[in-house]
Amino acid sequence: MIFDARPTLVGHRGFGAGERAGYRENTVESFQAAAASGLPWVELDVQRSADGELVVRHDPVTPAGDLIITRTAAQLAESGILPLDEVLAALPAGLGVDIDVKTIIEDAADPPGRRTAALVAAALARHRDSRPLLVSSFDPSVLVYLREREAVPGDVALGLLTGRGFPARHAIPAAVNLGLDVACLHTSAVLGGSAAPGGPTAGGGSTAAGVSAPGGGSAGGAARPGELTAVAVIQAAREAGLEVLVWVADPAEAVALARAGADAICIDDVPGVVAALRSARD
Repeated sequence: MIFDARPTLVGHRGFGAGERAGYRENTVESFQAAAASGLPWVELDVQRSADGELVVRHDPVTPAGDLIITRTAAQLAESGILPLDEVLAALPAGLGVDIDVKTIIEDAADPPGRRTAALVAAALARHRDSRPLLVSSFDPSVLVYLREREAVPGDVALGLLTGRGFPARHAIPAAVNLGLDVACLHTSAVLGGSAAPGGPTAGGGSTAAGVSAPGGGSAGGAARPGELTAVAVIQAAREAGLEVLVWVADPAEAVALARAGADAICIDDVPGVVAALRSARD
């Protein structure tokens, strides 16, 4: 089991994407704030620098607009973009970390040892015993590379990330056939067009094909033939041996996902989701 509690809350880029309560995403302070709020896991993004270091950053450019891949780790640190090793060392003991790997076009032509996947494998070997770890990526080749490397410890979980509108009926068999542990699904792939009748999809996305709202309806109506409820999506994944992480849920969506049995929920609004789930339990 990867996630001990159901649902496990995962802080998206720490205390939330962008800047939340004064905490800038993907910074040590943001991760610490999420942990201080009681979250047992955080998610962070990594990509490689010009000198082959993994740094914690979501966007492909610095705040000044320079490409990350054109700057050394030391230069990036001057703009507040820290190496993965330094960030992990600063986090509370026992805090789980979902490492979202961002590959870049240079990975297609650079020597294999310089590519992002190879750097992640080396980082896992260094940090395998420090805390619970999940590696997720939209790039399935990274996950296959890690799974096939004997040096990568077996207790590090691997998860396939899928984006807005990518149907769960395709994502779940893809994750299974890749030999992975977690299906990291966008809310639209699990809740469809709404967390409750008439509710919005996270991020304003459209309903994913083949998925209906948790109660069996799509956007408040009756389920159409061939649709999957949120419960059915999660049950199908679990029967296939996968755990399900859903990203990124607002408070209402988090409550719906908890009721549907999601293993983990990645969130931006940490105080709002924590309060909503507490209220739903009371």
